Order: sequence, then structure tokens, then C-alpha cells
Amino acid sequence: MKLQRRRQLAPIAALGVLALTLAACGSDAATTDDATSGSDSGNAAVDGGDVDGGDLSGQLAGAGASSQESAMQAWIAGFQGQYPDVSVAYDPVGSGGGRTQFIDGGVDFAGSDAALEGEQAEAAALRCEPGEAAELPLYISPIAVMFNLPGIDSLNMSPQTIAGIFNGDITRWDAEEIAADNPDVELPDLAITPVNRSDESGTTDNFTEYLAAAAGDAWPHEPSGNWPVSGTQSAQGTSGVVQTVTEGEGAITYADASRAGSLGTVAVGVGESFVPYSPEAAAAVVAASPLAEGRGEASLVRELERDTTAEGTYPIVLVSYSIACTSYEDAETAALVKAFLTYVASEEGQEQAAGAAGSAPISAEIRDEVMEIVDAIS
Repeated sequence: MKLQRRRQLAPIAALGVLALTLAACGSDAATTDDATSGSDSGNAAVDGGDVDGGDLSGQLAGAGASSQESAMQAWIAGFQGQYPDVSVAYDPVGSGGGRTQFIDGGVDFAGSDAALEGEQAEAAALRCEPGEAAELPLYISPIAVMFNLPGIDSLNMSPQTIAGIFNGDITRWDAEEIAADNPDVELPDLAITPVNRSDESGTTDNFTEYLAAAAGDAWPHEPSGNWPVSGTQSAQGTSGVVQTVTEGEGAITYADASRAGSLGTVAVGVGESFVPYSPEAAAAVVAASPLAEGRGEASLVRELERDTTAEGTYPIVLVSYSIACTSYEDAETAALVKAFLTYVASEEGQEQAAGAAGSAPISAEIRDEVMEIVDAIS
């Protein structure tokens, strides 16, 4: 099915409340579910592209980004409240694991903090034939740089300072680079312990993409989902890095902002000011970012402007995509995926995610683009 749509800038409109609870991306552990067997045991049906919601039942399996975990729990609860005969399972194995399981046919949909690229994009296209692999931006959230310094709740840092810390060039909390932007803070004479993800992670991919774009020569590495600096302290998943920093005075990491809790957080240098994280400030970057060129008609991947100097924007932002096929082998799976993604993209679904995870609800313009693709699932 050929999708005809306009590739246009989609500004972000009304945004939601704070609260967050993400994580990020990781291992390739495999999961299975009866929903992936292609059976016709459910009562769902697709008629002319519409979901027969009255009799919708069956099992739906997803896996992927742990950043979406809190939002996904809220989406599943709200969706199953409307469709009590549907069981939805989501395994937050991480973006890499979710993409792998989706490509292998182990799950019906995936969550990913990074777009499909290269061989994975080709493999996903083959899995979805005769349709396409859809990439839908249904979760927008800031990534926070968070640290453990008792008595200090916030610090200002330029992109170059953040890069210097995570590259191992700035090693103490009272370093002149940190002190220069925090003249009123009594910084401790204490070693800095950077903590990074040990697993392949969409959060790492987004964070290193920001550093590569905004920090200049201070970050001499290419963006990657695998941490590019050797010999560092690391931990598995978002929960792992947050726990490591929580337990270690002087430690610092990057993670979905919802997980900051009592940790201190960094206000990032943007232009002439320092901007703390918020869903609104993160969404402002997405609003200024066009669709990526050269992708399929069902891909709504954004080309984020990480080096923006626009006032009030927070450029360390994560856009997490729901990956699905526009064509499935059986009507039951198509109906379940269509109904679930319709709920996720709806105003109610986005408000549920904002309340549970502090994410920024997508705009009406992005919703229209998403629904043009979801409506084509068959």
C-alpha cells in the first residue's frame, strides 16, 4: 500500500505535565508470545482498513526501549480498560533488543530511541513486505545529565564541559570549567566518576549525537549507541546507571529525565543562557526539526537540531519511535496493532504518558501524520 502524505514541519503545540520515568536501551534478549504465532484464534477483524473494536480480543507483544516503559505501562492500562479481552505485553529490553526481536518476528511492534538504519532497515522492510516498516514518533522526552553531590541540586554546564567530563578530560568537581559557570556554588574537591550505559542504548545514541553536534572538538567521537570511550564505569540499562550514581557520591550519568529523582541535574548551555530540562523545552527542539530525508513513506523520523541556540530549547532530547508494519500476515495482529497505536497516538493516550512519565504530548500535526500511517495498517 503506497502512502501519500506531505513531508512537512510539524510544530509541537500544547505540552503536558512533568513526572517522567524512562530508561533507555539495551540488550538483545529474546521474547516470545502467542500473538506472534500468526494464529487466527482471536475475534479481531479488519474490514476495509477499520478495526472492529467491538469484538477485539487476542494477544499483542512488543519489546524495546526502556525509556518508554512508564509510558507503555500507562498506555497498556488505558488500552486494556477499553478492550478488556486484549492482552498487551511489552518487554523493556532496550532499543537494540526491541529492533532485533521485531525484525526476527518475535514481537508485533517495537519501541526504539534510534531510527532503523542500514542492514536493520533493510531487514525490517523485508519482515514487513508487502507493506513497509513504520517509525512513529509517539514518545518525546528530555535526557537529563544527573549527578550525586549532596547539597547541590543543579549546576550549569556548557556542552564542552559535559563532553570533557564524559570523555575523561575534566576529572574533578571543582575544575575551573565547572566553577566558571557556577560562581555561587561551593564545589567540592572530589573526583568525578562518569557512568555510562554498558549495553547498546538509544539513550547513548541520542546523548552522543548531542555531544558530537554541540561540543565541537571537546567530543572527538562519532555518535553511537555503544559507548565510545574505553575504561569507564558502566552499568546495564537506565535503572543500572541511575542506581550506580545514586550510590556513588561524585558520580554523574545521562538518563531519561523521569529517573532523576533526588539526584542533581544539569542546566545545559544553549546560546547565551542555561536551560534546565523540561518536556516543553525538549519538545521545542522537535518542533524546529524537519523530517529526515531519504526515508520510506511510513517513516516519521526527525532530523533533530542538537546544536540549536534558540532560547528556551533543551537539545538533549529523546524521540522514541513505535516501530510496526503497515502489513501483517493475519487480520488479528493487524487489528490489534492498529487499535493499540491508535490509542497511543490519541489525546487520551498522550495525556496518560505525560502523567506517568512526564513526556511531551505530540502535536495535532504529528498526530495527523501518524494516523495516516496507522490507518493504512492491514
